[in-house]
Amino acid sequence: QVQLVESGGGLVQAGGSLRLSCAASGGTVNSYAVGWFRQAPGKEREFVAAITYSGGNFYNADSVKGRFTISRDNAKKTVYLQMNSLKPEDTAVYYCAVLRGGWGATSQAAFGSWGQGTQVTVSS
Repeated sequence: QVQLVESGGGLVQAGGSLRLSCAASGGTVNSYAVGWFRQAPGKEREFVAAITYSGGNFYNADSVKGRFTISRDNAKKTVYLQMNSLKPEDTAVYYCAVLRGGWGATSQAAFGSWGQGTQVTVSS
């Protein structure tokens, strides 16, 4: 059983940067691939990026490619999402979760052990 806690959200102006953290505990935490999702008000939860347990490989959504970078530090049991060139449409609650399905999955159903989320607001 793994538990995930997101942090690092806040208010940032368009064009700015923010780094989110996903801290893991319980189970064999470094053996899990982890993904980031986001959900804007009134919209469905959307896949952002995922990374292997080793940090050696990743995949991400086209909507954030070139702006967001996923990484992890297994010594700190933490997965990061570095967000650059932020846009107002990036405003959402950001969640991390453990990949339960096959590598490359982007559906919400392929992930579990969801954290509580952290709010990111990008102003114009």
